[in-house]
Amino acid sequence: MAESHFPPQEQDKQPGDEHRMHPEPEFIRDDYRGSDKLKGKVAIITGGDSGIGRAVALHFAREGADCAVVYLDEQRDAEDTKALVEAEGQRCLLIQGDVADSGFCREVVKQTRGAFGGINILVNNAAEQHDWDDVTQITDEQLQRTFATNIFSHFYLIREALPHLSAGDTIIATSSVNAFKGNKSLIDYSATKGAIQGLVRSLAQSLIDREIRVNAVAPGPVWTPLIPASFEEDKVESFGGQVPMNRAGQPSEMGPAYVYLASQESSYMTGQTIHLNGGVILNT
Repeated sequence: MAESHFPPQEQDKQPGDEHRMHPEPEFIRDDYRGSDKLKGKVAIITGGDSGIGRAVALHFAREGADCAVVYLDEQRDAEDTKALVEAEGQRCLLIQGDVADSGFCREVVKQTRGAFGGINILVNNAAEQHDWDDVTQITDEQLQRTFATNIFSHFYLIREALPHLSAGDTIIATSSVNAFKGNKSLIDYSATKGAIQGLVRSLAQSLIDREIRVNAVAPGPVWTPLIPASFEEDKVESFGGQVPMNRAGQPSEMGPAYVYLASQESSYMTGQTIHLNGGVILNT
């Protein structure tokens, strides 16, 4: 069971460090049993060093996939994720850089293909968020940065990966509950998540004849490094209390949804979003 409240804590830069969190998040449940749902597949996972991205990498590995883990600069967290993936008997390629840079995204695809021979699953998960009290405080620089990280990177990586995807392959985006209900202090972040929804629905239609499926997961509050790196201590302490379950989710509760969307179990699903948000009822 996830924590209902967390000790007050802050981190001074995004996307934050997993190993500095207390308690550290849970990535995969001990009783999760893989069944080769992704055997022989190759996945690119942005923001894969920690949080939801680490959970996705670990669940994919337990299902038989090799993983290219893309991260900004959290070297220790990335190395820990690599060790966890390799402990599942799968290969893990670490690629460090900024997904807001289209040239780097081109390199991600090139390195992944070079290491593993192909690509089957693209998980666009990397994101940043900033807590603003007033929209007039959001500078041009910050606005452009948030959009570059949270939505432009999706376009960059899809553009580079798509020529190498085939029928049965999948693209998965990490959206947010805030795309559907808004958030008064995460205005630019919520706007990017809304853009992701438009991208998923449109791209799914565009690629349906190629049998490449495009879907999203929209988490509610989840205990990841982005939380202490985004909010002041009082907000961290009460994090998760805003949803009916009165607790934050754990990355381990997100990972299986990505497995479902990446596998043939979801072969009749495209252009859709799975809502893992602690009981928030949405008009979608």
